[in-house]
Amino acid sequence: MKKGIIGKKIGMTQIFDENGKVIPVTVVEAGPCVVVQKKTEQNDGYEAIQVGFGDAKPHKISKPLKGHFEKADVAAKRTLREFRMDDCSAYNVGDVIKADTFEVGDMIDATGTSKGKGFAGSIKRHGNHSLRASHGTGPVARHAGSMGAISDPSRIFKGKGMPGHMGHERVTVQNLEVVKVDAENNLIAIRGAIPGPKGGVVILSDSKKA
Repeated sequence: MKKGIIGKKIGMTQIFDENGKVIPVTVVEAGPCVVVQKKTEQNDGYEAIQVGFGDAKPHKISKPLKGHFEKADVAAKRTLREFRMDDCSAYNVGDVIKADTFEVGDMIDATGTSKGKGFAGSIKRHGNHSLRASHGTGPVARHAGSMGAISDPSRIFKGKGMPGHMGHERVTVQNLEVVKVDAENNLIAIRGAIPGPKGGVVILSDSKKA
């Protein structure tokens, strides 16, 4: 990784390119982020920077975190994330990372926490087929079907699609294009949709597969 930033999802809108073609975009308030800690190969075994985003009230953070921020001489931050770097010599503790770290045309990966859907059945959660809702099916048209054979293997295989908690998990969408960067207002417009609700924290980093 060469660069990354923490942001907050604002919502979706659309913009038009020079040919008048509409582009659906997600707007992210990216930064400003502060480098809170720097990790090096000599001290920690790998190169990385720890970045803070969003001001936090001092009385709402724990004593260990308070000491961590005081050691770095930066204000308390609500969100901390670590970015592994190929070479973090260009960063120092206290540096500010803004939206202009990315440019129009960059390919990035967006990571966030997906919307929670609560408890869901196997049809909604895994896309299973339903039974006929008539001709003696009874009130089980949306129930899961066969769980597997009885005598052999006499158990349900791990990974079987069952009802349960759906959503609210870490999701990464890869190879998204940066369409517009507003450095003055710390806004980045990204082509397509990214995980999470409005106001959710998202991590933007270099695309691993571009």
